[in-house]
Amino acid sequence: MTTLARPDTVLFDLDGTLVDSGPSILAALRKAFAEEGVPMLAPELEATLLGPPMYLALPPLIGDEATTRVIPAYRRIFVGEGFVFRADPYPGIEALLDGLARNRVRLAVATSKPEPTALALLENLGLASRFATICGDTMDAGRPSKGAVVAEALRRLGDSPRTEMVGDRSHDVIGARENGLPCVGAGWGYGSPGELEGAGAVAVMPAPAALAAAWHVA
Repeated sequence: MTTLARPDTVLFDLDGTLVDSGPSILAALRKAFAEEGVPMLAPELEATLLGPPMYLALPPLIGDEATTRVIPAYRRIFVGEGFVFRADPYPGIEALLDGLARNRVRLAVATSKPEPTALALLENLGLASRFATICGDTMDAGRPSKGAVVAEALRRLGDSPRTEMVGDRSHDVIGARENGLPCVGAGWGYGSPGELEGAGAVAVMPAPAALAAAWHVA
């Protein structure tokens, strides 16, 4: 069994790490594509959109002009039509959070999702109160990289002897490293095979329960 030193503070990514929101994100995006007359993407290309900010991931696939039309439509549909609430925590996530809290580990969220949307999702799931801060991007793209989001989360949290990130995509690993943090890979999320290892994750866990066991909070 993998054993990891338990941190004092953990920053969790949201989509693909805490919650399985991929199906609802892509469903809302397909509706926005249809509304704006943009051709649908192949499934393997859709999968690459889960993680980085849409305004960075979409232009290489559909162009700048289409992106400027699709993103407002997507945000309106995702929030206004309730797609944001069609996500559930991964099995074992709540037990992991409970175990960490019992061991006095401070919890936070660092996501590229707009912060108001992330807060609404976690409040709807009854999870928001578990986190010392829920940090996301601004509505005007003021934190356009995971590194920028992590930096703001750390600013809010203040000093901690040992802080780690948990995330499912290479962007999480890179953003954590830019801020001097190690990142544990959430192998249950949306990363492609070998992505987290290649980015330099200190370990890749196959399930939340495995991470809880590695940190001895199971």
